[in-house]
Amino acid sequence: QVHVVESGGGLVQTGGSLRLSCAASGPPGGRYAMGWFRQAPGWGREFVSAITWSGDREYYTDSVKGRFTISRSNAGNTVYLQMNSLKPEDTAVYYCAVQVYGPPEAIMTMRGYDYWGQGTQVTVSS
Repeated sequence: QVHVVESGGGLVQTGGSLRLSCAASGPPGGRYAMGWFRQAPGWGREFVSAITWSGDREYYTDSVKGRFTISRSNAGNTVYLQMNSLKPEDTAVYYCAVQVYGPPEAIMTMRGYDYWGQGTQVTVSS
């Protein structure tokens, strides 16, 4: 059984920063690509950022480029999302996902991921 746990959400003012963390335990041996998605009230879940298993490539949706940075630990499957210059439109539940069996080319889509966390709320006040 694979467990994915996010932490670090909270309430912050416009322009502030938050750092999300995600730890995945239980996947078969090895390191895996991991991603962040978010879902705002009344909207579907959207891709935010992802990082390859080796950490050599990062992906971002256009709206967060230059503001968010994804990184991962040197060992295991822990990933971080540093969010700076936050805006009210960043308000959402943020979900972490792990790509164990999913196709690598789908790293920026939900279908590319096999395991999901329960989400952590990020609220940016104006």
